[in-house]
Amino acid sequence: MAFSASPTAEQIAQGIRQRVLAHVLANNGGYLSQACSSAELLASLYGNVLNLASTDGPLHPADFDAVPGPEAPRISGGIFHGEPGPDLDRLIISPAHYALVVYAALIEARRLDEAALDQFNKDGSTVEMIGAEHSPGFETTTGSLAQALSTAGGIALGRRLKGETGRTFVFMSDGEFQEGQTWEAIQALAFYGLDSVRVVVDVNRAQCDGPMDSVMNIEPLATKIKAFGASADSVDGHNIAALTHALERPTGRPHFVLAYTDPVRGVPLMNERRPVLHYLRFTGHDERAKYEEFYEALVSTESVSSSGGQA
Repeated sequence: MAFSASPTAEQIAQGIRQRVLAHVLANNGGYLSQACSSAELLASLYGNVLNLASTDGPLHPADFDAVPGPEAPRISGGIFHGEPGPDLDRLIISPAHYALVVYAALIEARRLDEAALDQFNKDGSTVEMIGAEHSPGFETTTGSLAQALSTAGGIALGRRLKGETGRTFVFMSDGEFQEGQTWEAIQALAFYGLDSVRVVVDVNRAQCDGPMDSVMNIEPLATKIKAFGASADSVDGHNIAALTHALERPTGRPHFVLAYTDPVRGVPLMNERRPVLHYLRFTGHDERAKYEEFYEALVSTESVSSSGGQA
């Protein structure tokens, strides 16, 4: 994608989908539905909402010089968010399997060198398939799903005790609301009045075993969150203006933006794989050829659009 030095949130979202699809084609698999559903969420954060320090251009991720451990130099994925400051925001990524989508977002936001994806899931690389505290954009290891919200609460409480004014954002998936730790964390956030915590949730209603409501229904999600003492907005997760407004809206409480999304948005071919959309690995040459044809048409259409309609 050829964007300006400061891409818009719309351009970032467009680039995320295209870049992840290209990666899936090159590697015969990947978490494509997560890119389809969350592109506008991450684009709104990196393009409109987050107050982060600038970096010296796109950074290249470090490799491991030694086996990670107490004696090894610490590598932090947080450096891609710039130098932390008391008045700056923090972003904690919860669903570590969204790592490829996070890397794509960082590339489109001009914080990560696009060559980083050449190191994806390779031995000795920090660009892991499942993000950890050394992976680009991942400030902490979030362990099993649902641990990041508790981590963010501790960070936010510590920041308040130190007199810091920056906000602490969390990016979550809806499956994490099937976990008891999430609800304990919400109670703690509300009890301590941590209104600096802002959470955006990809409510794509799909998980590895199929549709959410066939595994464990979490609705009415907004009503439950409010009952635990936080505030919640439900928005169209592909509407960047609505996402930005909801994320910025002061509420005086820990705030959740429930972004209802489509896990095949922008790649309608994936409808053929319903109801299980969690991970795409091509079943054979014929299916792969369909996606290659779709990608070529997508790139061609966007190329014409970016040139003002001139082929």
